[in-house]
Amino acid sequence: MGGAPSTPRKTGGGDDVPVAEYLISTFVGEKSFPLASDYWNKLLELPLSSRWPSDRVRQACELFGRSNGYTRHLAKLLIHLSWCLQELLQDSDDDQASSIYKRAVNATYISSVFLKHLIENGKSDGLVELHLSLDESEPVPHGFVMDQDIQNFVMHSVLNFIGSTEVSPNSYVLHQELLNFMIVAMSTQLLSGPSPGPRDANPFIDAAMSQEKSLVCLAVRRLLLNYISRTPPNAKTYLYSDGDSPGILERVGSAAATFVLLPLNYLVNNSGDGSKHPLAEFSLHVLLILTNYHKPIMSDESLTDKNDDSATSESVSKGHAFSSGNIFSKALANARDVEFDRSDVEGNAYPGPHVRIPFASLFDTLGMCLADEGAVLLLYSLLQGNSDFKEYVLVRTDLDTMLMPILETLYNASKRTSSNQIYMMLIVLLILSQDSSFNSSIHKMILPSVPWYKEHLLHQTSLGSLMVIILIRTVQHNLSKLRDVYLQTTCLATLANMAPHAHHLSAYASQRLVSLFYMLSRKYNKLSELTGEKQQSIKISLAGEGDGVSEDLAAELQIFTDFLRLVLDILNAILTYALPRNPEIVYAVMHRQEVFQPYKNHPRFHELVENIYTVLDFFNSRMDSQRSDREWSVQKVLEFIIDSCRFWRGEGMKMFTQLHFSYEQESHPEEFFIPYVWQLAFSRCGFNFNPDAINLFPLPHQVEKQGEEGRGEEVEEGKEKKVQELIEQRIVLDP
Repeated sequence: MGGAPSTPRKTGGGDDVPVAEYLISTFVGEKSFPLASDYWNKLLELPLSSRWPSDRVRQACELFGRSNGYTRHLAKLLIHLSWCLQELLQDSDDDQASSIYKRAVNATYISSVFLKHLIENGKSDGLVELHLSLDESEPVPHGFVMDQDIQNFVMHSVLNFIGSTEVSPNSYVLHQELLNFMIVAMSTQLLSGPSPGPRDANPFIDAAMSQEKSLVCLAVRRLLLNYISRTPPNAKTYLYSDGDSPGILERVGSAAATFVLLPLNYLVNNSGDGSKHPLAEFSLHVLLILTNYHKPIMSDESLTDKNDDSATSESVSKGHAFSSGNIFSKALANARDVEFDRSDVEGNAYPGPHVRIPFASLFDTLGMCLADEGAVLLLYSLLQGNSDFKEYVLVRTDLDTMLMPILETLYNASKRTSSNQIYMMLIVLLILSQDSSFNSSIHKMILPSVPWYKEHLLHQTSLGSLMVIILIRTVQHNLSKLRDVYLQTTCLATLANMAPHAHHLSAYASQRLVSLFYMLSRKYNKLSELTGEKQQSIKISLAGEGDGVSEDLAAELQIFTDFLRLVLDILNAILTYALPRNPEIVYAVMHRQEVFQPYKNHPRFHELVENIYTVLDFFNSRMDSQRSDREWSVQKVLEFIIDSCRFWRGEGMKMFTQLHFSYEQESHPEEFFIPYVWQLAFSRCGFNFNPDAINLFPLPHQVEKQGEEGRGEEVEEGKEKKVQELIEQRIVLDP
C-alpha cells in the first residue's frame, strides 16, 4: 500500500478488494479530502469484507500517522461518525436506516483502529498527534460550527446514541463497536502514571465528563441494562446484506472479519464468559472506566511554572488540588429502583433526572457474576456510593445469592484469585457488616450443605457461621502465606462487627475462632521472645548495632498484640452480649481453656481474659457440682451448657464498649482504582495496547524482569508498598 492513491480498476460481482485498497490508501495518504466530499460516503459504504494481514494494517497506520497532521482525516471521520449516529436517531425508512447503520459501523471500525494507533504511538504530552480540529481554511457544510470541540461533538453523539437506542438484533453490532470505540478513545489514560495529574491529556474522557446530566443518566442506565440483560450475540442473524454479497458483516458473531480489525484482534475476547456476553462485558468496563475517572484541577497559586524545565506533575502538591467531580459516578450513586420511589414515602422528590433501573435484576445478575472481578468492583461501587441500593441489598431475604459466590471465591483464593479481588470482596463484607440487621439475618439463614468446602462437612450450617469460618480461614492462610496486615485487619474488623449479633454459631465456627486465638498467641509469644533476645544482644553489642532489626521486630510485635486483643474483643462480645444464644462458643472456650491461662496477668489482655474466666468459672463450678461419677460425653457437656445458660445472668462481667468498625476511602482512591479498572478491561475485553507505551501500571513481563534483576528485598518492598497503598483504605473504629 502506498501513500498516494492509485486508480481502482473496475471489478465485477462481489469483488470489492481493489476499491477498498484504493479508498483506504487514499484515506491514509497525503491528499486531504474536504469534509463535504463524496469520498467519505464511498469510504463508509464499503462492505469491508476483505481480510488484510497485520503488516498491511500496521503499514496503513504508520502512513496515517505521518499524513493526519495535514489531512485531518481522523477529525473528519469522527465528524462523519457523529452525523451517522445523529441520523439514526431520526425517523427514517428501513432501507435508509440500514444504509446509515452500515456507514456508522464502518466509521466506528476505522476510527477505532487509527485512533488507537495514534494514541499508543503518541510522543507529545498533549497528544497533538490526534489533530482533533479542522484547518481554518477547511470548507465546511452549512450548519457545522467550525470552532466546536470535535472530541466533545463525537462523545456527545456516541453517548446519546447508546443511551437513547434499544439494543436489537439490527443494532447489536453498532452498540458493541461504539463501546469498543469508547475504550479506545479513553485509553489515553494508559499513557499517564497511576497518580492523575492536571496536565494529563485525556480529551475524549474529559469530553464525556462535560456532557449534560440528562444525557449521562441515559448512558449509565443503558450500560447497566446491557450488563443486566446479558444479551448474547446472535450468530444466525445476518446483517446489512446487499443481494448476493455480504454486507459489512456476514453475522454478528463475525465481528472480527473486517479487513482492518481482524489482525489487531482487540474486539473479540476469547476467554471465559466474555465471549458469551461481549456486550455486557464491554458495557460493564466502559461504566467502570467512566465512574472511576478523576481529573484534578489546580488552584492558581499551586500551578508549577511551565517555563521550569524541571517541573513535572509530581512537583504539584496534592494539597492544592481539588477534583472537578465525576458526573458518571454521581449518576451511579443516585441510581434508583424502578419499583420504588422514595418520594412516595418521604414526600421529597429528587430534583432533576436520575437513573432508574430494576434493582432486583441487578442484584440477581451480580449474584451470578461475582466470580468476575468487574462484578465485584461494580458491587463495591454501589454499596459504597449508592445508599438506596445498599438499603435494598440489606432488606433482601436471600442474601446467600450474593454472599455464597463471595465466600466460595475467598475459599479458593489461594488457587487462582488475584489479591485485588480478595481485597474488594473483603471490603464488601466489611461494608455489609456495618449494619446490625445484616449481622442478625445471616444467622437465621440455614444452608443445607456447602459442597465446595472440603476440610469439614458443613451440614445445616447458618450463613453467618459459614462467613465466620471463611473469614477465619482467610486470616490463617494470610498468616502463613501473604502476611498482609491490611487483609488481616479487614477480616478481624468484619468479625468484630458480627460478634455481638452471633446466633447459634456452629460448633466448627466456634472451634475455629478459639483456634485462631491460639494461632495468633503462638506467633505473639515467638515475637516476644525474639524481641527480648534482640534487645538483650543489643545491650551487650556495640551501640547502635542491630537497631533496625529490633525496630522491625517491635513493630511486628505491636501488630500481633493488636490482633490478639481484637480476637479477645470478638470472643468477649459474643460472651457478653450473646452467650445464651451460643452454647457452642462456651463449649469451645471450655475445651481449650488452657490457651487463655498465660494472658490472665498480661497488662494488655488481662481485663478481657478476666471476662473469659468469669464465664469459665461459672460453668466449671456448675459442672463440678454435678455427681463426680457422671460420665461426660461431648453431647452431654453441650446439653449441660445449654441447660446452664438459662441461669446465666452475666454477673461479674466487665462491660466493654461494643467495637464497631467502618470502611472509609482515603482522599485519593483513584490511584488504585484507575489502574485496576484498566487491568480488568485488558483481561476481560481482549483489549491490546503497545506495552511500551503503558505507564499506568506494570505489565506482567515488566514485573518478571524486575524480579529477575532485583530478586529479594526490592521486589518484597515493592509488594509491601502495593499492599499498603491498595485501595487507600481506612478501617475506622467508630466512637
